[in-house]
Amino acid sequence: QVQLVESGGGLVQAGGSLRLSCAASGGTSSSYIIRVYAMGWFRQAPGKEREFVAAVSWSGGSTYYADSVKGRVTISRDNAKNTVYLQMDSLKPEDTAVYYCGASPVPASQFAGLDPSYLGQGTQVTVSS
Repeated sequence: QVQLVESGGGLVQAGGSLRLSCAASGGTSSSYIIRVYAMGWFRQAPGKEREFVAAVSWSGGSTYYADSVKGRVTISRDNAKNTVYLQMDSLKPEDTAVYYCGASPVPASQFAGLDPSYLGQGTQVTVSS
């Protein structure tokens, strides 16, 4: 069974930075998935629906971002380490949410519109004003 485990969340002041990580585990199948699936991040703030944040293609060559984070967030992946990253800079209080890592066998350009095949348990990001 593939598992996605997020880490790196925490409390940060507005204007600060955080780097989230998502590690895939579960043996041979997880290694295959991290290498050929599109990976991405979603977030869910209290009282709001889950929303797309960013996605990266299996090769890392294509990236996509929500308008709300474009220019402040960078997604990347290291298939050798079975890990996807989300570097978040210039954080705002409205970025406060639980951030989830996901994986899907679709082009990264379609990642935002679909429920991911695999989803992690999430990591809390809190940005104070």
